[in-house]
Amino acid sequence: MKYGDRLYLQKGIRLFASVLSAAISGMEVCPVQVEADVSDGLPCFTMVGFPSTQVREAQDRVRTALKNNGISLPPKKVTVNLAPADLKKEGAGFDLPVAAAVLAAAGFLDPKLLKGVLVVGELSLNGEVRSVSGVLPRVIRARELGCRYCMIPLGNFEEAALVRDMKVVGVRNIGEVLKFVSDPETFEKERMHSEEERDGSITETGPVDFSEICGQESARRAAEIAVSGFHNILFIGPPGAGKTMLAKRIPTIMPSLTFEESLELTKIYSIAGLLSQKRPLIQVRPFRNPHHTSSSASLAGGGRIPGPGEVTLAHRGVLFLDEMPEFTRRSLEVLRQPLEDKQIQLSRASGTYVFPAGFILVAAMNPCPCGYYPDMNKCRCTPGEVSHYLHKLSQPLLERIDLCADVPPVNFSQISGKKPGESSAVIRKRVEKAREIQQKRYEKEKICFNGELSGKQIQKYCVLTEHALQVAKDAFELMALSARSYHRILKVSRTIADMEGEELIHTRHVAEALTYKAFDKKYKG
Repeated sequence: MKYGDRLYLQKGIRLFASVLSAAISGMEVCPVQVEADVSDGLPCFTMVGFPSTQVREAQDRVRTALKNNGISLPPKKVTVNLAPADLKKEGAGFDLPVAAAVLAAAGFLDPKLLKGVLVVGELSLNGEVRSVSGVLPRVIRARELGCRYCMIPLGNFEEAALVRDMKVVGVRNIGEVLKFVSDPETFEKERMHSEEERDGSITETGPVDFSEICGQESARRAAEIAVSGFHNILFIGPPGAGKTMLAKRIPTIMPSLTFEESLELTKIYSIAGLLSQKRPLIQVRPFRNPHHTSSSASLAGGGRIPGPGEVTLAHRGVLFLDEMPEFTRRSLEVLRQPLEDKQIQLSRASGTYVFPAGFILVAAMNPCPCGYYPDMNKCRCTPGEVSHYLHKLSQPLLERIDLCADVPPVNFSQISGKKPGESSAVIRKRVEKAREIQQKRYEKEKICFNGELSGKQIQKYCVLTEHALQVAKDAFELMALSARSYHRILKVSRTIADMEGEELIHTRHVAEALTYKAFDKKYKG
């Protein structure tokens, strides 16, 4: 067949063709059958099946792209249906499947060649196929459906190739679509000869390291405990003490991502449209640092059909809230559910969407507006100003934070000292050892870390010695702890015991956990 030749269409014959595509709905991938029909009638191009404005515009992009590539659709009635009709179709990724279905229905392609093929991509007016977001989850879904192969934009090829057991074909323009579908062997040979060698070199700046932090032994210890057990942590201290430095170095002591975790994160970032075309696989744990002016929708995930928010983009990594009291109360309260359930559930008129949100919350704050309370030699805030500032954080939110670490100002000898502190590599080895203990202990449970223990699991796995139990009881009564706060203390105690290789939780473990819980009460009291 020559390029642009029609095979089957004859006057008075009605042709039908169908091709598979997919729509992204939250984190779910819904198969969409793109059906095209060319029949006698007044010349028009009609799209049905609950398309959005973006999808409906595909008819103009497809017709113009075909015309600019020497393909003239017959002056007949063209009807395109996107099934199922009760699912809202969003985005420009339906351009290429609409074009493929119309070409097959108009006789330029054999409709049988499109069976078992998932197609996605956006068309420009000159026929080029542009990259779209959400290709990776679509390819994974195609593998689950047993498709023969996926046809995607060439710019998304590296991303889609991460699914190792699924054949993926990247196309540059509408002409390559016709060539591959009609003669795949010749097309693949031409593509192999025309591809240029990829530059595999990676240029990276030097990573930050814990050895750069001067002093702050207590805060460093708290950070190590938080990472070892996947606990949330709050740093409290004056300006310039090193709170942000500590937070930015926490990802450097977290264990490396497994391939399954990398693929899970890459899927999230693909849906959000945040992947690099050259290096699509996410290989480092995310560190999200939203500004304090961020809205609740940006943190939780927004839109009429919600997309991933900051709490989801921080999955498997760190969500850092600097100057936490400066965030609006509404934005902070959004964090309650994900901190408890490790996922966030958003309800809209179109349905309910569940996004993963298994992150470590790392927050930093000053104890007062000027930052120097309780040092009354420097602090110039009134008691009312201090109280108002500290009470911007609700007690239910504070109870979901496992460790509150004090970060005092460093002195001259600590800054000028030439001896560096422990490096991130040394701390990470201890973290990995503690996590191995937890993973072995919880291999029959649906959790991996101490920070994920439920109430029933706490009774089973957080076994205290007799004296440690008495200390915990006295603290519960003296500090007026809630049940949630008490359980958080037990989880942290379990992690400290694991870091020492102890099976039972001893008094020293509970005592250390209590010191990290007392700082928020010290400032607010």
